[in-house]
Amino acid sequence: MRPMNKARKGTVKRNTKAKPRSKKKDPLFVDGQRPRPMYVDYKDVELLRKLTNRQGKILGRRKSGCSAISQHAITRAVKRARFMALIPYIGE
Repeated sequence: MRPMNKARKGTVKRNTKAKPRSKKKDPLFVDGQRPRPMYVDYKDVELLRKLTNRQGKILGRRKSGCSAISQHAITRAVKRARFMALIPYIGE
């Protein structure tokens, strides 16, 4: 029987240790506090453009760093802004 701890010839030993993810700062929080009630102004086009990609899609929570409550508020604001023709449905 072969010893288990030796690496076979031609195989690459990989580091399997996962790197901890850094906590992203929620873009809607003011001074580290969640605004109450949670509301995102649909007329704030600059903020909404930061939270959408080039194709006009809403960024996910992992990418934007938002909490679930913030993400729901962003989604509502982006959809309202699209309906009011402040931002496009599809990218340029």
